Amino acid sequence: MAENVVETGENQPNSEEQWQEKPPGGRSRSYLREHPAVKRGLLIGGIVLVVVLIVVWRYYAVRESTDDAQIDGHITPISARVSGTVTAVNYRDNQFVDQGALLVQLDPKDYEVAIQHAEADLRDAKASSMAAGTTVPITHTSTSNQLLNALAARNAAQKQVEAALARVREAEANYVKLSKDLERMSDLVKRDEVSRQQYDSAVASDQSAKAAVDAAHAEVASAEAQVAQAEAMVRTAETAPQQVAVTRARAGSAEALVQRAEATLAQAQLNLQYTTVRAPGAGIVSKRSAEVGQVVQAGQPLAALVLVEDIYVTANFKETELKNMRPGQKATIHIDAYDRDLNGHVDSIGGATGARFSLLPPENATGNYVKVVQRIPVKIIFDPGQDPRHLLRPGMSVEPTVITK
Repeated sequence: MAENVVETGENQPNSEEQWQEKPPGGRSRSYLREHPAVKRGLLIGGIVLVVVLIVVWRYYAVRESTDDAQIDGHITPISARVSGTVTAVNYRDNQFVDQGALLVQLDPKDYEVAIQHAEADLRDAKASSMAAGTTVPITHTSTSNQLLNALAARNAAQKQVEAALARVREAEANYVKLSKDLERMSDLVKRDEVSRQQYDSAVASDQSAKAAVDAAHAEVASAEAQVAQAEAMVRTAETAPQQVAVTRARAGSAEALVQRAEATLAQAQLNLQYTTVRAPGAGIVSKRSAEVGQVVQAGQPLAALVLVEDIYVTANFKETELKNMRPGQKATIHIDAYDRDLNGHVDSIGGATGARFSLLPPENATGNYVKVVQRIPVKIIFDPGQDPRHLLRPGMSVEPTVITK
């Protein structure tokens, strides 16, 4: 037993010697001392890693991305502006058409007849207007002459009154003289100083003078009546400006009828043009709903036109991602459907969050309010010339990245 113990003790190494010969980590330090290139490689690798991390951080620090984005565009409903029967449909579903291409043709016969009717009304209105316009100078001239004639007639009548009054005075003077002669003749007849024949002649002269006075008074009355008549004619003729104004108003009314007829004709011509439905822009026609022989009404949808020349991206960024985002900043748009990237730029930032534009906006003035990060739509426009084949479609999913530096 003792021998075994001694042997065991001799075989065990001294713990102090073992600590001195093999200190902890000695092999690692000796390995790095023996291989300084490894040490330099590790140091350089650490530096490179730090630089790479800084570069990656700076790269992504100025970029904001979102997968809540899709392509948008203007979809124009194609409809007829007049009613009619479809006689031709010149497009297929999902067909690309150029601006101004004929899509649907309506029967134009009814509108051609309407144009003929409007043209006839216009000719009639122009004839009436010409007649009314010619009446204006005629009325002006005739009323002016009537006024001059009435004034002249009044002056003549006044002169006749004056002449009749003069004759009255003359007749009265003669009557007075003959009356006095008759009185003297009466005394002489009584004394038989004059013959009875001379007396009778004096009596007849007196009666004739009295009749002349009465006739002169009658002439005065007639002349005064003529003056009154002339005055009435003058008052009638003095309405010449009003008569001319009435005639001009009738001419203006006739001219307004001409303008109305012209407007009716223009509307009829427009309605005839509206029987031809054309594409308002270049795009893809979808949702065909017109068939030959179908009777359509004004405003009835016939197709939908996607304007592929005006395609853009609506990206819903979180409100916390808009701190440094501004219109005009460059953007890269990844198209999921074609696995390719296109270039663009920020056009504008929405005026409100998407929730505010929803049918039922959220009401936060409640007791169960929970704060949720909102998203605001950002419009991104593609740079021109990147989609010559018009492969982009509204509704496609995209992932835009905006460079905010």
